[in-house]
Amino acid sequence: MDLEVRHLRVVCAIAEAKSLTRAAASLSLTQPGLSAQLRRIENMLGGSLFDRARGGAVPTAFGELVLARARAILPGVDALLADTARQQSDPGRVRVGSVGAPLLGHLVLAIREVLPDAEVTARCRYSSVPLLEDLAAGRLEAAVLGDHPERELPPTGGVVLTPLATEPVFALLPSAHPLAAQEEVGLEQLAREDWAVPRPDGDGTREYWSSACALADHRPSTPYEAEGRPLLELVRAGLAVSLCQATFTEVPGVAVRPLAGTPLRYRHVLAWRSDGPLAAHSEEVLRRTLAGYLDSCAASPAYAAWRRRNPAPCG
Repeated sequence: MDLEVRHLRVVCAIAEAKSLTRAAASLSLTQPGLSAQLRRIENMLGGSLFDRARGGAVPTAFGELVLARARAILPGVDALLADTARQQSDPGRVRVGSVGAPLLGHLVLAIREVLPDAEVTARCRYSSVPLLEDLAAGRLEAAVLGDHPERELPPTGGVVLTPLATEPVFALLPSAHPLAAQEEVGLEQLAREDWAVPRPDGDGTREYWSSACALADHRPSTPYEAEGRPLLELVRAGLAVSLCQATFTEVPGVAVRPLAGTPLRYRHVLAWRSDGPLAAHSEEVLRRTLAGYLDSCAASPAYAAWRRRNPAPCG
């Protein structure tokens, strides 16, 4: 993994807060998730940045060196990003970002309906956090985001966050797995399986999964860290199980099954700039995107069956 600007922001946030707990709150992360990020940053840089043995987070001599460089670099980076955002701003173009969710296509179609002359572009990321940063900086006009209960995305100046739907999180299994024959799967039944999981930073998904597993009194083995297509291929090969959105489209080799008792939930969030081209059309965009999402729900056999058994679904 290469060092990124966001890693420098994390280091500065910890130094400013003088505590991983307070820094995690300011960054809308869990404390374990921030600790994991800091360990990876320290591994990349080759030394310890903070002394955490004295009731807080005190920079080491090496950490002071990194902080001095980071504090010198970040203002220039922020100015560059602001300048490029202004240069790239075009009233005839709508730049859309998305996490892996079924809403992107529906959102783009909705934008084309309300702004037929606009050029719409899109790019995807695995985490909502950098997309929210791009919205705040003016590098995007709208985005499909997602979060989890008690790990909601933070209010961000200039950005409107609108929850669209909340749905259960389902199990993702190899199609030949014995549990795939069941109508639903208990989280505890996955305790002895190897898991493929996302990185433990970003939007806190991995930490959220871990907390639910802890409540089920087990800590799964997680030898595989992957996202997107690589994660799917690990499951398809029979090497791991994982979790997925309820609207995930089954493909040959994998099975999607509800988790018994709905221990985990995922919230779809639409976001746009309050001063952007979608602000005046937000109600229509929301209506059209929600209609498309409901079509996706009906097209997902596992989720459609779950909704029939649960007449008051999550979303």
